Amino acid sequence: MERLSVLYASALFDLALSQDAVDDFLSQAISLRDSLQDEECKRLFEHPQISAAEKREFFYKGFSGQIHEDMLGFLCLVVDKNRVKYLLPALTVLIDMIERHNKKVTAKVLSAAPYDEKQAEALRSMLSKKLSKHVELNLEVDPALIGGPYIYVDGYYIDWTVRKRIRDLTFNLKEYSYS
Repeated sequence: MERLSVLYASALFDLALSQDAVDDFLSQAISLRDSLQDEECKRLFEHPQISAAEKREFFYKGFSGQIHEDMLGFLCLVVDKNRVKYLLPALTVLIDMIERHNKKVTAKVLSAAPYDEKQAEALRSMLSKKLSKHVELNLEVDPALIGGPYIYVDGYYIDWTVRKRIRDLTFNLKEYSYS
């Protein structure tokens, strides 16, 4: 499944580059992805008794004039080929490709408590300097972490959580006691 999603995303990315419409494709792909993640939309596309023609009509009514005609053509192609399950993964890959092209990355940050604006900006700034890219933050709260952040950005994991430190300390104490 991943391979076909990457092929679709690559084709859309190439179209965006050739038409100098990278930023348009990015905003449209984000909008489409967010819209199509809705549970009612998912049920519509996964329902076996709804015909391809009805699904295409939904796209035309919902998105015609709002998205690039090549993006709309992609949506119809996916429906016609009965490959709707590749739609959201392809849009996600396309978004990643364009963000990398624009030297932008999104960092997923888990923390035990919410970050205030000043803390978030300091973290964003530090990551931007380290990666030499514009970093957007996707902040989530997970009380199980106890304290400290867990960050996934640009293929890297950074685990500064108290939970990890306790796990490391426990491991080191066991190693020390067996020596």
